[in-house]
Amino acid sequence: MIELNLLPDIKLEYIKAQRARRLILSISVLVSAVALTLLLLLLSVDGLQKKHLNDLNTDIKNYSSELQGKPNINQILTVQNQLESLTALHAGKPNASQLFGYLDQVTPAAVDINSFTVDFTADTVIITGESDTLASVNQYIDTLKFTTYMTDKNPQSTKAFNNVVLAAFSLNTGAATQSNTTGVKPSAATFTVNAGFDKNIFDITQKPTLNVPNEVSTRSNVANPKDLFMAAPTPSNTPNGGTH
Repeated sequence: MIELNLLPDIKLEYIKAQRARRLILSISVLVSAVALTLLLLLLSVDGLQKKHLNDLNTDIKNYSSELQGKPNINQILTVQNQLESLTALHAGKPNASQLFGYLDQVTPAAVDINSFTVDFTADTVIITGESDTLASVNQYIDTLKFTTYMTDKNPQSTKAFNNVVLAAFSLNTGAATQSNTTGVKPSAATFTVNAGFDKNIFDITQKPTLNVPNEVSTRSNVANPKDLFMAAPTPSNTPNGGTH
């Protein structure tokens, strides 16, 4: 089969140019439509965001006006803030209820406490009492000095009291006479002890346990020169009645 091209070359080039022009025009229209769609979406989002922000500002103003219109709003807010701080205040306060248990543990039976003043700010105590003898007072002081404690958070043994000092004492010289006449044994010594304490023994967030020594070796007992004041041994008699 024989085909004859009756169109001149210039006509063929024109047809190709028309096709390319239509293709470029179609692509341009499609790109423009996509760009326009994106522009409309962005404008819509921007408008919606502005509207949402305006609505939020309006709600804030309305709620603020409503709150300000409530009576005693300042007092209500102050009480609420104070309630929120109760947890921290509770954790920071000393557990003063343990005081009586500590007194029972560290006080000897021969010592009676008349007053007990504790300062949880300075971590100090002032103990005033009476005892049958001054030796019992010394034993009480040494008991405080050697008492240790440990907690559930810190198992290491630590001294519970520090700077234990016998601030004042007095002896009742008529105690023996009163005991013979009345039959009641009065106190022979009154005392005042000043001491400091480790604040952790009153820490409400821990569980402290006191370790009180059962037997306290006081300085008077350790340094008691018993041999010096012992009576001299009785010399034995020799068979002839003489002595060695």
